[in-house]
Amino acid sequence: MASADTPLRIALLAYRGKPHCGGQGVYVRHLSKALADLGHHVEVLGGPPYPELDERVPLVELPSLEIYNDHFPMRMPGLWELKNWTDFLEVATFSFGTFPEPLAFTMRAWDHLKHRKADFDLVHDNQSLGFGLLAIEQLGLPVIATIHHPITVDRRLEIEHAKGFLKKLNLRRWYAFVDMQTEVARRLSRIITVSENSFKDINADHKVDEDRMHIVPVGVDPDLFKPVAGVKRKPGMLITTASADVAMKGLRYLLEAVAKLRTERPEIALTVIGRPKEGGESERTIRDLGLEDAITFVSGVPDERIVELYNEAEVAVVPSLYEGFSLPAIEAMSTGIPLVATTGGAIPEVVGRDGETAFSVPPGDAGALAAKIGYVLDHPRIAAKVGGAGRQRVIDHWSWRHTAERTVEQYRALLAEKH
Repeated sequence: MASADTPLRIALLAYRGKPHCGGQGVYVRHLSKALADLGHHVEVLGGPPYPELDERVPLVELPSLEIYNDHFPMRMPGLWELKNWTDFLEVATFSFGTFPEPLAFTMRAWDHLKHRKADFDLVHDNQSLGFGLLAIEQLGLPVIATIHHPITVDRRLEIEHAKGFLKKLNLRRWYAFVDMQTEVARRLSRIITVSENSFKDINADHKVDEDRMHIVPVGVDPDLFKPVAGVKRKPGMLITTASADVAMKGLRYLLEAVAKLRTERPEIALTVIGRPKEGGESERTIRDLGLEDAITFVSGVPDERIVELYNEAEVAVVPSLYEGFSLPAIEAMSTGIPLVATTGGAIPEVVGRDGETAFSVPPGDAGALAAKIGYVLDHPRIAAKVGGAGRQRVIDHWSWRHTAERTVEQYRALLAEKH
């Protein structure tokens, strides 16, 4: 067994890793870099869209059939595309109406690692929780998994907000993979999660024993996400980061709040870091509210541009119905912008007290969002004070190095259990 100061060899799994939006890609990119900074060897085994990584971190691409891609989601691959048994598994799972990527990806990871088990000390899974992880353990490789929050929450909220029996039925079929994730989570010996709220929800929904779970909060780079000298705030500019058509992210309520605000403040405009689904609910809501000229979507841009946008905006908003942690919240706070956030899930424990380090509203309440945003715009001195205190909270509590150090503690504890 490696001693306490021996560098570890880590296989970090990411079944999809969008580099600039989506928590999985952000987590894998920054955690792998911070682990490399500590002297450990990390290889990322990733599925498309592939994460962008530090030059010291190799990426092993495990191509999928990309059934759920941005341009043609839910496409049926042609027979000529099926090159191996994992491709057939992905298509077969999709044909039953469920999301196939977590299962297919972890089986591809197992297929790769069975030839390389001597190259790694352990495997760290990021939220895929597919049956392939149990097969990897059978190879003799210890497996630890990060669960940011249980996808049972996404399933519940999506079904609650779906219209019509057929839509609800299709969502139940699509989310059938969550039952697999519950089974895998219960059978792994060590789980990392990111907040007290997620800890409780994983215990309740996945039935994972509390003594097998350990909290390691995620981080932010305050030297990157910081106030930028010379960038002027644009009057009325709001900013949010959201998966536009995921009900849990609550974008619809923010759009309704923007419509309310614009009745008295026509200068209000919203920049969304994310991409809407063509013909999806966000596009329909924007059209129905007459907000076409007030909403701008930004995607595929580097972190430096996102930092500029935060510095240009007057208020950042996290309208989520639920968050297991909320990376967008601490990234926004780190730039010094005043943040209006809901109290959904773990957000209060992340952003701090209302009126001190952020401004809080109940989730799912467009009127409360509009009122609080209006208050922040009308009280610039208070907003600046809270924004500054928010940045200090981030500096005091979260950095990726701190996340990496605590993650390594979990790695070594796992290895000690296995020997």
